[in-house]
Amino acid sequence: MNKAYTDSLNNLINEFSNLPGIGAKSAERLAFHILKSSKQDAMKLSSAINDVKTRIVQCSRCHNLSEQELCPICLDNARDSSVVCVVEQPKDLISLENTGFCAWKYHVLGGHIAPLEGIEPEDLTIDHLIERVGKEGIKEIVMATNPTVEGDGTALYICSLLRDMDVKVTRLARGLPAGSSIEFSNSAILADAILGRTEID
Repeated sequence: MNKAYTDSLNNLINEFSNLPGIGAKSAERLAFHILKSSKQDAMKLSSAINDVKTRIVQCSRCHNLSEQELCPICLDNARDSSVVCVVEQPKDLISLENTGFCAWKYHVLGGHIAPLEGIEPEDLTIDHLIERVGKEGIKEIVMATNPTVEGDGTALYICSLLRDMDVKVTRLARGLPAGSSIEFSNSAILADAILGRTEID
């Protein structure tokens, strides 16, 4: 806390510094930018933050971000409902969508299995995925968990649950570097991984 600043300014700097990737200097610059901007612009930012916290919910079908019961992707009848791509987070879904190669539906797990972090299968939306396979006539599950130890472990666990069900299980091709995140992979790499996906035995 800088004693030269008012309490409200120090509080704003502190809140900005809590954001990922924002250090003390960046937080200070952002706070002064808000201070110098018009009240109208500052209120627009405040309103936008309030909107995402009050209006965004999980899609009841795929658990993607949505502002209504079903997200736009689930409502898109032009997509192939028989193929569902399983991702860890909504950010991964967005990265795959940006390739322009995805005409399928999705299922967002909400993370990956990580017992050491206290994240068990029941903490994710795995049960709902299995339920969807049984009810929605899904013919292919595309595993697009991150190529990490936790992501691979989660994919294998889901595969074990699907083994006795009449559904093909594939995974993105290994053009993705081991230990990387889908969120940070470029569109060309993701497109190759999508087109070259292979069946999981």
